[in-house]
Amino acid sequence: QVQLVESGGGLVQAGGSLRLSCAASKSVFRINAMGWYRQAPGKQRDLVATITSDGNTNYADSVKGRFTISRDNAKNTVYLQMNNLKPEDTAVYYCNAKEVYIPGTRYLELWGQGTLVTVSS
Repeated sequence: QVQLVESGGGLVQAGGSLRLSCAASKSVFRINAMGWYRQAPGKQRDLVATITSDGNTNYADSVKGRFTISRDNAKNTVYLQMNNLKPEDTAVYYCNAKEVYIPGTRYLELWGQGTLVTVSS
């Protein structure tokens, strides 16, 4: 079973920075798209940023200019650098991977377990 393991969440003051990481477990030899979503209490899960295998990125309007998504294909890892954090960025952040290939199998979509980011005012 392929897993996505996230790290890097925590508590930060407004204006601060955090970097999230998400690594796919071993045996993965290709992931087409990776991304980050977030879900605040009582709200739906929303897209934050995505990146394709060739580096094309997409961001939610609310994070443009503050967050940067990147990936290391050799390590099957995606990162989210979050700067100038605001209290409204408080949420559980989920890693997402689309079209994950391991020998003999393709997963259409996988999710990480989520990591909590709390931004205090």
